[in-house]
Amino acid sequence: MTIPFIEENDQTLARKEHLEKLRALVGNVYPNKFDRTAVSGAEDTITNLVNFARPIKEKYVAEGEQPSPEAKDAANAELNQYRVRTSGRLAVPPRVMGKAAFVHLSDGSERLQIYVRRDDVKGIYNGEIETQRRGDAENENPQSAFRIPQFVNGWELFNLLDHGDFGGVEGYLFVTKTGELSIHVETIQFLAKAMLPMPDKMHGIEDPETRRRYRYIDLIASSLKVEREPGELTTREVFERRARLISGMRNYLDAHGYIEVETPILTPKATGAAAKPFETYHNALDIKLYARIAPELYLKRLEVGGFEKVYELNRNFRNEGLSQRHSPEFTMLEFYSAYMDVNGMMDFAEAMIKESVQKATGGSLQVEYGNKRIDFNNFEKLTMSEAIERYWDVRWQQLGDDKIDSDWFRNPDKYYLLDLFINQIEASEQTRRLEIAKALDRNASKEEIANIEKLAESNYDDIWIHTKELAKNYSESGKIKEESKEKSLVNLFEKLAEWLLIQPTFIIDYPKSISPLSKASPQNPQIAERFELFINGMECANGFSELNDPQEQYERFLDQAGERERGDDEAMVLDEDYIRALSYGMPPAAGIGIGIDRLVMLLTNQHSIRDVILFPHMRPERGTTEESETE
Repeated sequence: MTIPFIEENDQTLARKEHLEKLRALVGNVYPNKFDRTAVSGAEDTITNLVNFARPIKEKYVAEGEQPSPEAKDAANAELNQYRVRTSGRLAVPPRVMGKAAFVHLSDGSERLQIYVRRDDVKGIYNGEIETQRRGDAENENPQSAFRIPQFVNGWELFNLLDHGDFGGVEGYLFVTKTGELSIHVETIQFLAKAMLPMPDKMHGIEDPETRRRYRYIDLIASSLKVEREPGELTTREVFERRARLISGMRNYLDAHGYIEVETPILTPKATGAAAKPFETYHNALDIKLYARIAPELYLKRLEVGGFEKVYELNRNFRNEGLSQRHSPEFTMLEFYSAYMDVNGMMDFAEAMIKESVQKATGGSLQVEYGNKRIDFNNFEKLTMSEAIERYWDVRWQQLGDDKIDSDWFRNPDKYYLLDLFINQIEASEQTRRLEIAKALDRNASKEEIANIEKLAESNYDDIWIHTKELAKNYSESGKIKEESKEKSLVNLFEKLAEWLLIQPTFIIDYPKSISPLSKASPQNPQIAERFELFINGMECANGFSELNDPQEQYERFLDQAGERERGDDEAMVLDEDYIRALSYGMPPAAGIGIGIDRLVMLLTNQHSIRDVILFPHMRPERGTTEESETE
């Protein structure tokens, strides 16, 4: 029986023919296991063997240098003592030269050349073979049984191998005349057949959708790729760095007394964040459930119950849009500490991130991201209004008779006016683009286009005057409310400052109205004790002093319910059980959520979140089974 969705062509037919010949030669073409030696001090993977043998070789032969006969003999006198068994994928098509052949085996990280000579190599038979017992033949202990290997023509077996097949070899280490570390193969065992041809080994897979949809092909292609930009990581190295980052964070938290827990992924209420959830249904319980959008309220229930330091590495799900920075399924690290406030949490998070970044990168706190260098040595701290002032366009520092200075950015009554001005600028910019597009359509001169640009800039004062008139009308009509000022502050930050925060920066002093789970500042009740960490214009963490007053939390939930009634379907829902938990008493505490995927993007120079998630969600391909099932 053929697999209907595997295309048949000359290459696949040749591989199928080789498989049948191998079946006749070795019996079982998909054996259950292959035992590797431990000469390297651990299991002899290709990587471990290369790391073990390379220093021995380099005592006599420098890397990339062709050895003298004396140096080669000296190196081989030591290397030949090591008999090894290892296995891997054929990284290149076999090179047969008369009665001998060379090929590289790969374990996905490193490669090691093997040398096969027709008169030396034996093949291992994989079918049913006789077993004997050690010592007393009456011994019934199955552990005393061993297999008597049966051999087949090893040269014939080797010539039936294709690029991408898996094989196991046994032999001794040596250095070739060109100075390459190799294994002189004495026995070879067939382990698995690649029925499809391998990707282009020179350039890898260039189409990002193919890489993400077929990650297994991407991992193979990336490991085989020859042409690589300086500093470019293989796909495997990206995910190994991700694993080291997570391990570093987990170890740091464990070392500081935090307890790792697991909270529900399916929840009766979509709480803990402002987001749209995925819905499902539990047949046995006859209830609607939601995929977790955040574990926050469960973790704080544990604070109530006596877990003073608690964390969870969790998968969250939000039924929202896709972008370079957003995925419907993503990984967060969330943790809470009793008796800590927002400032203590910022300091702790900074120290943890620094140490984890060093472990992930192999010691560096500086990483290249595109044409920028991100420096994790220094974390800055700015209030939201300070960030807006820093990035306020120099062209708008004098508008009509008004000098827009620090006093403007410290005065909440000015936020709405400034936000309205930016909105008018954006509208004017759209008009300018439209006028330029029309000019280009009629083949206008460069001078005419330059005049359109100049006219747009000269209109700032007029836009400001118009903005003040609008603001006056809104004010007289009572439309400018306190929450409008706070939303304007957030709008100004998002439009003017957020995308320019390249180096690690904590933004503090958020409006309380957009922080329903955070305590208010003792100095200013309108400000939340909250921070967000921005790096390269991305929000990478969000933390605050946790609100533990059940009455105030209840009132905040009611405010959010009002927002939902006014059409905000991402506003939080009331969680009565959480209010009940707080009513038993929760100590003062601080908490934080860190976006693992975005941090990994920064540490691996990946510009789409789907390139740091092994199997990201994709639209089904046209004509596939998956597409028909979703229709």
